[in-house]
Amino acid sequence: MTADESELRELRASVREFLEAKSPEEVVRKLMESEPRFDPAVWSQAADQLRLPGLAIPEEYGGDGFGLVELGVVLEEMGRALFCAPFFATVLLAAQALLASGDRDACAHFLPDIASGRTTATLAVAEDHGSWDPAMVSARAVPDGDGGWTVRGRKCFVIDGTTADLILVVARTVAGPTLFAVERDATGLAAEPMETLDATRAMARLTFDAVPATLVGAEGAGGRVMAKVLDIASVGLAAEQAGGARRCLETSADYARVRHQFGRPIGSFQAVKHKCADMLVQVELAEAASREAARLADENSPDFPVAAAVAHACCSRAYMTAAMENIQVHGGIGFTWEHPAHLYFRRAKSSQLLFGGPAVYHERLLDRLGI
Repeated sequence: MTADESELRELRASVREFLEAKSPEEVVRKLMESEPRFDPAVWSQAADQLRLPGLAIPEEYGGDGFGLVELGVVLEEMGRALFCAPFFATVLLAAQALLASGDRDACAHFLPDIASGRTTATLAVAEDHGSWDPAMVSARAVPDGDGGWTVRGRKCFVIDGTTADLILVVARTVAGPTLFAVERDATGLAAEPMETLDATRAMARLTFDAVPATLVGAEGAGGRVMAKVLDIASVGLAAEQAGGARRCLETSADYARVRHQFGRPIGSFQAVKHKCADMLVQVELAEAASREAARLADENSPDFPVAAAVAHACCSRAYMTAAMENIQVHGGIGFTWEHPAHLYFRRAKSSQLLFGGPAVYHERLLDRLGI
């Protein structure tokens, strides 16, 4: 199912109106210091009123069957508002991992509750080294003798890892990296929050001590699953980054119009004009890259993996540039913790590093190009 331009505009307007009411700066700052770092009531409203968790889940599993184009609109608005919710981990990571696994039984079991918002989920891949490369995974899974599996090891940088009802874990078996499902209340599972640069995106360290797990997909297929998930998640992250970058540009331009120095708006000074113009170029390029990658994904184009890597690299650079220039345009006040510019800068930096940082995603681009 694909929405036309008017439907996309209506979707954007509805999501923006919802987030302006539910995710203003004061709410974001409050949630940053709370546990859990999201409001369950708001999450329920996003599911019940807007059906956001099920937007890109196939209709056969209780979703609405839309694609990355529609999901990108939602993520741009969430990035713009720094929305604190388990949306990225649940919809972009866990749900996509289930779909990529090809395990219809697992999808039928888990996805309907994810689509309805009753279940939040996450994907645990990175360990102490922070790499999302399944070849670097050292956590191990072994058969328990009763037809099930047990997982041992430690995972780090697990988004919403302390609150997710379902945890999909990449662990190593004799066949290679493999995807497993672990329930929140499983015995031997311990979770602790991690203190990171960006408090608006909760992360956790998970310890698995002979935790009961269910095999998802084929044993040894974790590498193939993660390649597909990283492509899709990178485009989703790119949309979120583009939305945040657009917000930095808007706040910079607004401030440049109202802040006066030497009897005139600072936006009339050439240096400030140039900063805003450079930001605009970066933001427009980021939006174009992320939206094109989403379109290619929905068309099942063979060019999608390359476009996903390009979008990730382009939007990471654009968001960092916009966030830094936003601080510069705001001058002295922009350097204070009380100003929202810092929240966007921290999100920009953490997003840039989320899947491994510039060196890793440029290497991923070369790999997708076959170089």
